[in-house]
Amino acid sequence: MTSGWLILILFCLGQGTRAQVSSLSIHQVDEVDLEQKLLRLLLRVRAEENFDTLVIYGEECVLYSMLRHSLIPTVLVSAGSTKFDWNFSSSTLILSCGSNAEREVNYRTSMKLQTARRLIYLEEDIEPETVCGNYSAREQHNIAMMKTNVDHPVTIYTCRCFQDPNYEERDLWEDRPIFIEHFRDMRGGIIRTEADQQIPRSMAYWDAKSGEEKMIGYVANLMNTYAQKVNATIDFYHLTRDREQQALYTNITRWVKEDRIDIGTTLSTSLQESDLDDLTYPFLLTSYCLMVPIPARLPYSQIYAVIVDPLVLCIIFVLFYLLSALLIYSQRMSWQGLTLANVLLNDKCLRGLLGQSFPFPRDPSRNLKLVFFILCFASLIITTMYESYLQSYLTLPPPEPSIRTFQDVGNSRHKVAISRLELNVLIAKNNSDIGQIRRDRIWVVEDSLEFVRLRNSLNDSYIYTVTYDRWSCYQERQRILSQPIFYYSLDLCFNRFLYFQIPVRRHLPHRHLFEEHMQRQQEFGLVQFWKSQSFLDMVRLGMKPMSASSQPPYIDPAIVMDDISWILKLFVAAMGVSCCCFILELCVGGVRRRMPPSATYLATI
Repeated sequence: MTSGWLILILFCLGQGTRAQVSSLSIHQVDEVDLEQKLLRLLLRVRAEENFDTLVIYGEECVLYSMLRHSLIPTVLVSAGSTKFDWNFSSSTLILSCGSNAEREVNYRTSMKLQTARRLIYLEEDIEPETVCGNYSAREQHNIAMMKTNVDHPVTIYTCRCFQDPNYEERDLWEDRPIFIEHFRDMRGGIIRTEADQQIPRSMAYWDAKSGEEKMIGYVANLMNTYAQKVNATIDFYHLTRDREQQALYTNITRWVKEDRIDIGTTLSTSLQESDLDDLTYPFLLTSYCLMVPIPARLPYSQIYAVIVDPLVLCIIFVLFYLLSALLIYSQRMSWQGLTLANVLLNDKCLRGLLGQSFPFPRDPSRNLKLVFFILCFASLIITTMYESYLQSYLTLPPPEPSIRTFQDVGNSRHKVAISRLELNVLIAKNNSDIGQIRRDRIWVVEDSLEFVRLRNSLNDSYIYTVTYDRWSCYQERQRILSQPIFYYSLDLCFNRFLYFQIPVRRHLPHRHLFEEHMQRQQEFGLVQFWKSQSFLDMVRLGMKPMSASSQPPYIDPAIVMDDISWILKLFVAAMGVSCCCFILELCVGGVRRRMPPSATYLATI
């Protein structure tokens, strides 16, 4: 009896042990099969787009079985968030053990993983639609989910933007891709933007065909072509509904940082912004210099003074004194007639140097002939030189001295006009060049728009700060004028390497597509073409930027009495001195004639 019960107990234990072994082996087979399918899924994802870094979020799950097959660097983030700013590669695949496993709080890491592909292992009670909605709220759209159940060991769901429902079911053996670039076709989705309406970046106009308000300009064209490429709709003026109100650059950048607009139709400089998270890849490379008025032509009244150089005039006087002394000595071969009056007021030498006739002795000596030859040759050189200068300058007067240094700017008759915003930026950057200009020669315009309007008027009373990008527009405007008014001085630059970037929202999911489009337009030369057509666009839109408030100074080719007034005054003064000398000589001669011979003899001793 006892042995029978023992046999029965052993039989039951044997059956139970065999059942446990059988169920364990079946479970192991299921895990091996799931692991193989998961590995096949990862190989398929890698075939669609290669990745070189694997990140696993969450506590241990079936995704951890990939560690033994992984041949690439793998990072385990079991806590759901990193503590350090890791330099992840742009081609990173993220595996999450659950829909809430990824709780990244590191801002830099989130930015780098913004567009990374994600494969999420779902529990049975989580709906794919909810997961897609949660990740879409965080603007993470490359999402695929893996779910296991009894009927289908592996079910794949992939999120889809711009459609309803927001996910699709995939089979592991399907030929369709699991991850796609959703924003290459936004299906009419809205891109929020705001334009600064700064010529020639963006200019608003009404389209006669569609009856809608549109934008044109090389920055606006970049936005228009990008919207056409991704099949999106641009929403202009959703913040400034008043058409008369112009959005300032500072407002646009602030709205971008506040996530109120996606992309700003404006340009930001590397001088004004230090945080590159809200800026795209550099769009333009330019310089920031001064727009200086072209030096005016000298008036005719000052030409007579310009042609007489002080050094040359001193040389002429020295030559005059030497020739006077030689002429006096050659006449008598003696220094007896050498007096101060004969040297300073030698009639023959003075008229000879001026190219006038003078009395020539009847039987001159060879030395005297040589002196006369030198005198005539010097007269020919001097009169020809000054006559050439005078005729050339009267035909085309020379310009005033150019401004070549910042010290010259402070000493010129022009003031430097600059906006308060630009001046604050230069002071904040400790720019040494702005400190070389005297404060009393700087006119600060508080309103940036007022400064732009003043600069657009081409008022040559001021020197303006301008970038070379904006100068190209002024250069085209001056082509229709008879004479240019301003020139762009590369010697007076505050910054020779200035980057222009476009403000963009930090977490913009299609940011990489916009930067790619921007670089392709530059590569194909379209941006340069749009910039060259900016002036024609302004003319076509009926704008009148070509008019200037101050035209180049007109020089009358006819010489009037005012132009030689000081020459006539100098002539009158010289004639007065001559008359005085002549009267003095007459008086001295009359006195001598009235004196007795003995007194005259004593006066001559």
